[in-house]
Amino acid sequence: MHRFITLVGAPCNIGIKPYDTGEPRRLDLAPSALRSAGLASLPDCDDDGDVVPEPYRDFVRPAGRPRNEAEMVRYCGALAERVAAVVRRGRFPVVLGGDCGIVLGSLLGLRRAGRQRVGLAYVDGHADFATPEESRTGSVASMCLGLAIGRGETPLARLAGDAPLVSDGDVALIGRRDQAEPWYGHAALHASAVLDLPHDAARTMGYGAAAEPVLTRVAAGALDGFWIHLDADVLSPAVMPAVDSPEEGGPDLDELAPFLAALVRHPKALGMELTIYDPRFDSDRVCARRLAALVGRALGARVGSETSATAA
Repeated sequence: MHRFITLVGAPCNIGIKPYDTGEPRRLDLAPSALRSAGLASLPDCDDDGDVVPEPYRDFVRPAGRPRNEAEMVRYCGALAERVAAVVRRGRFPVVLGGDCGIVLGSLLGLRRAGRQRVGLAYVDGHADFATPEESRTGSVASMCLGLAIGRGETPLARLAGDAPLVSDGDVALIGRRDQAEPWYGHAALHASAVLDLPHDAARTMGYGAAAEPVLTRVAAGALDGFWIHLDADVLSPAVMPAVDSPEEGGPDLDELAPFLAALVRHPKALGMELTIYDPRFDSDRVCARRLAALVGRALGARVGSETSATAA
């Protein structure tokens, strides 16, 4: 399915813990780096600019609360307005983050565009299913999938009012490798209705083949479409080291590309986002070019150099 694309920059770093030095992570640089790596030249693509967050506040984690909670609530509302406007125009938003917390703004944007029940394909190296009390970091990024289905006593779990942004039965989680880190909310994940396909299961099945059960879940007949969340740390650190919490293993670009393409080209796909790429760890911008090429392949477009995009 051919897509008319609109880029939306989400240079958000307030939903993730600072570096060990105490400085905010430079995820705010990611949208411009990804545009320069080739995404700005995608065919049939326009650019709706950036939605800029407020400054980082919670350098010291607040007890039992997400970092920068009020700022994230406001940011998700602003991002939602931008995403909703793109969807109303009949275009396919590609949101360039930024930390994983932007998924809340993207889903809220679909709600504001009139899509009342949507699916979510969450492609990530981590479950991100913690509550504010369970999270070891207080980062919204460590709990945003849980928040999206309404877990946790925080306004971020109630952005759409009483109903969650997405029902757990309409979610597929693909590629996680955080089995040794139960503080990502594993107990609740296992008890939920989320379709959970960790990396080992997806690789055994074949990532391309894994698209079928994922689409069966997120594009079911009763749904008004689905959103695609792509976290760069789902990829193997051998090809994508420029992330905040790399996990050993993971698919390479050639494994993941056909899976993403099957999702993006499905007629019920409403948009996608790319998160957690950190240009501070990518001085030569090789990782940016690889990510741009991966998104291009999913969209059926060649972006940049195929050699630099796939080399380990």
